[in-house]
Amino acid sequence: MKALKDLGLDVTKGSVSTESAVTQTKFHIMRSGRKVEDPDTLEKIRLTVINNLLQYHPESSENLAMGEFFGIKAPEKKVDVDVVTHVIVEDDGPKRSMLYIETADRPGLLLEIVKIITDVNVDVESAEIDTEGLVAKDKFHVSYRGAKLNSSLSQVLVNCLRYYLRRPETDEDSY
Repeated sequence: MKALKDLGLDVTKGSVSTESAVTQTKFHIMRSGRKVEDPDTLEKIRLTVINNLLQYHPESSENLAMGEFFGIKAPEKKVDVDVVTHVIVEDDGPKRSMLYIETADRPGLLLEIVKIITDVNVDVESAEIDTEGLVAKDKFHVSYRGAKLNSSLSQVLVNCLRYYLRRPETDEDSY
């Protein structure tokens, strides 16, 4: 909390929930009475939380690593990204579709997703990006030439994203 206060932030509310072996802690962080939405500030918050976890709870490095060596203790095994990848396209009105993606988070993931979407000639109108622990849960409002995606294009997009996101080591040109 002190580290967040040092960034000029106020934690107004916190909650902890447990689902099987996963514990989630959520905080409402404000600056001057307003919700923090600036991407640079959000990144500073994320790095502050990670650095404090590593400093005061070095055993957490295993959970932050997604199977790669990170921090003090190397994880016993790599995270299986096949288990967590879900891609769904649904109608979101006559002029756009909603693309839901849930997959293992990693550096550069958002850039990879947007590259795949644009490679299929689909436009991203807006996005809601969220990360819960090691899982990225993203929503994209997408369209093709100003209209929602038809079933064929939706299937192509879903197949490309599933293939690429389940195999982070896949060569760029292979999908």
